[in-house]
Amino acid sequence: MSKTILVAEDSQSIRRFITISLKILGHKVITAEDGMEALEILPTEKIDLLITDLNMPNIDGYKLIKTVRSHPNYKELPIIILSSLSKEEDIEKGLAVGADSYLVKPFNTKRIQYEVSKYLN
Repeated sequence: MSKTILVAEDSQSIRRFITISLKILGHKVITAEDGMEALEILPTEKIDLLITDLNMPNIDGYKLIKTVRSHPNYKELPIIILSSLSKEEDIEKGLAVGADSYLVKPFNTKRIQYEVSKYLN
């Protein structure tokens, strides 16, 4: 069953890679270049899962997650962080603000598909 995934990532090449990886599974992928654009898209679509980078312009991933989690409609929305920040404290902070999973870049297609499938079955 097709689900809609919102990807907030400032790197065009990574957005493209994630989009291809998830469309193979039959999902609809909507992309945003930063957290601000993601917050503008969220109320206009029925989003089943959010994938976000942490280091983005305007609104970073931490603020995006906090904002999403503070809205009653999105308290249960699965959120996966995809970041090059790999220190234990970065991972702990990401999960503490409300992410469900934390993937460190670089990643491969199978890994992202596996993480997404944990939340969209």
